[in-house]
This record gives sequence, structure tokens and C-alpha cells, in this order.
Amino acid sequence: MHKSDGMNVYFDNAASTRVRDEAIEAMVNVMKDGFGNPSSMHSYGRFARDKLEEARGSLAEALGAKAECIYFTSGGTESNNWAILGAADLLIRKRGSPAKGVGREKLSDKEVLSDEGFSKNNELPPGKRLKSGRHIITSAIEHSAVLDPVKKLESKGFEVTYLEPDPSGHITAEAFSNALRDDTVFASIMLVNNETGAVNPVSEFSREIKRRGLGTILHTDAIQGLNKIPFTVKSIGADLVTVSSHKINGPKGVGALCVKDGVKLAPLILGGNHEKGLRGGTEPLPAAVGFGVAAKLGNEEFEETVEHVQGLREYVSDLLMAEVPDIVFISKGSVASGQQSDSNSQRAYAKKSFSDYDYSPFILSISLPGHKSEVLMSYLDGEGICVSRSAACKKGARSRTLEAMHLNNDVIDGALRVSFSRYNTKDEAEYFVKVLKKAAETLYKAL
Repeated sequence: MHKSDGMNVYFDNAASTRVRDEAIEAMVNVMKDGFGNPSSMHSYGRFARDKLEEARGSLAEALGAKAECIYFTSGGTESNNWAILGAADLLIRKRGSPAKGVGREKLSDKEVLSDEGFSKNNELPPGKRLKSGRHIITSAIEHSAVLDPVKKLESKGFEVTYLEPDPSGHITAEAFSNALRDDTVFASIMLVNNETGAVNPVSEFSREIKRRGLGTILHTDAIQGLNKIPFTVKSIGADLVTVSSHKINGPKGVGALCVKDGVKLAPLILGGNHEKGLRGGTEPLPAAVGFGVAAKLGNEEFEETVEHVQGLREYVSDLLMAEVPDIVFISKGSVASGQQSDSNSQRAYAKKSFSDYDYSPFILSISLPGHKSEVLMSYLDGEGICVSRSAACKKGARSRTLEAMHLNNDVIDGALRVSFSRYNTKDEAEYFVKVLKKAAETLYKAL
């Protein structure tokens, strides 16, 4: 796992991050002292419940949301699936209703627990198809945890529009507006792309929905955004927001879905009254506590961390331009619109609104055309450097995001994703560029 005779550099923080010491300590303490079930009525259960609610409050504060809007899940994948399939379940039960108000009207407990719709095996009953209010908008650059459930809905009668990014990797407000229809009941567009770091104008999508007076439910996968770009649930205007712990120096195995007041979802996992009856299963208290600590500290240290990471990203970029002549930057332009890359501008990055960010400071997408990503990654790994070619979940498959950007094949095939954290250093950046330069000079180019 580690190179014993040289520097070890972990530049794959978009895939997962090191768990911070404070989160580990809090998790160990609660495993020792808070082993009671949060649903139990006795003192051990009450202690566990208090710790769970403390974690919920910390996460809510980091998102600028109410604690009662936060629902813990097993991770980002479950949160995305629940947002999409849980909304669709209720939409199907109300099939035939106009788009306005769909998914937002208060349903009785009987309706919520009905067997109709997707509540059995997540399948639409045979012969039933939506007659109206069946249009969904998503993008071609979403994580598979969004695209796969959307495709399932498409196979069951929903009509789906897949927006393509512009050449810079962004889903534009114009593209969203052009796709939005009176019968659009649901939309899911990620806040920050996990491969390129492109920040999408989710707040503009929300404003367009409201401007037209539609009841479209807006979901955003904000997994690469939490504690990395400045946003709150209110500032982006989304109804459903997905976040994950292990992307912000918390433990794996826990995530959350933030559900705006008035938005109704059907449960995805049944079997108990946990999370207000919407997510069955005993809450993973130690993981939730670690998530809460990571969210709280990441929120408190936001400006300092973003300044450090942005400076590191620009340092790596400058070194690559100087030392590796064939390098191609897929994440084009500056991180923040209208900002210069000198060190005096760094504090401005952390203080601006998310809408001023073109790209996340934490992700740099590059390419060495003529080389193969997997060969470059293997070479770098042999020298103690960890990077990726695209989303870790894709495990070697060609990048769907880069293909959707219509990049040249040699650029796609030679792409690398370099992603940073608060723990990375300039020494690591220099070593990475030195080794990549050597790889470019010594490895045979692909035929």
C-alpha cells in the first residue's frame, strides 16, 4: 500500500479521504460508551440518541439546514437512490395529477404506506404507465448512483431528458431551461462533477423552476461540494440534497439526504420506525458521530482549507505547464470566475458564493494524450503516488463524463484525475510533477 523507500502521495481524495483524527477519537469513544441502541428507552439508549442528534445537528449546520431535515443513510449511493425512487414512488401513486404540486402535497399515512407503485421490489405494476407528469431531467455526467435508478424509472414509463455538458464540462442554465417542461416532475443535476470538478449552477435551475410556477422536485448530488465550495441548502434552492461522509474526512458507510420541508418521499428501506419511519434499520451511531465531527470541523475550517487546497491546485498546474509540455488541462480556466491565480487572491475564493466557482479547488482533471491512463496510473503507483482516471466506482471503464464533453479520444484515454485534501503539501505536488514528467519522457506512447 505504501512505498517504503520514498515519498507517498495520496492525490485521490475525490474517491475517498483520510479519516481525521478527531472523528476517529469521537467514534472510538462512542463505541465504548454509547453502544446502546438509539431507539431504546433506557439510559443507554437515550445517551446514544443524544449523540446521534448531536451529529445530525452538526451536519445540518454545515449544510445550513434544519436538523429535522437530515436523514442518515448508508452513504451517497443510498441517498441518491432514495431521493429518486422515493420521489417516483409517490409520483406514481399520484399519476394523472398535473405537474404543479406533484410530490409536495401532504399525503396521509395510508397513502404513504400503500402497496401501490414501487413499494414492492421497486417495480411499477404491469400495465400501468404514467399518463401525465412523467418527465425527468438529469445529465449525462451524473454518477451511476443517479443514472442507474433514473434508467430504471425510464424503463418503467418515465420520459427522461439527459442533458449534455458544454465543452467545459458544465450543465448550463440555458440547457436546463430548454429541457424544462410543464410535465417535468423531477430533476437531478449534480452540484460538483466528481471527475472534472465542474460546478453546476443549481441555484439557477431552482430559480427557473420557481419562475415558471412548476412543482418540479429538484435533487442535487452534492457529495463533492460539502465543505469544499460555499453553499447552503437555501442558497442552491434544491429540495433534496445528497452528501457523504468519506469525501470529507469522515468514515465510510454513512451518508445523508437532506429533505426540504414540505417534500414527501416514500421509504426505500422498510423495517422499522428509524429516521422518523422513513429509513428502516438501526442508525450506525459511531459512523454518524464521525460524520458529524468531520462536517462540523470542515465547516469551521472551510476558509483555511479552501485557501490551502486552491493554492496547491494552482501550484500543481503551474508546475505541470512548466515541466510537462504535452499536458492538457480538462478542467479549464480558473476555479473562481474572474479571479487571478496569484497568492494574494486566495482568501477571495473561500469567501465567495458557490455560484462564482467554475471548478472545485479540490479536483484537477488533466491528460497526457498519446499515453494510456492505466499505464500512467501504474507507473505513478509504483513511485508511491495515488491518482485515478475517473470515478473510482467505474473501475477502469472509459469516462462517460469525458465522452459527453466530446473530447478527442487520445485526451480521454490519457486522462488523470488529481484530487486534493487539507493534508496534501507542496512537497507532494513537486514530487508528483517530477514523476509524471519522467513518465511522459520514458513511457512508450500508445499505438
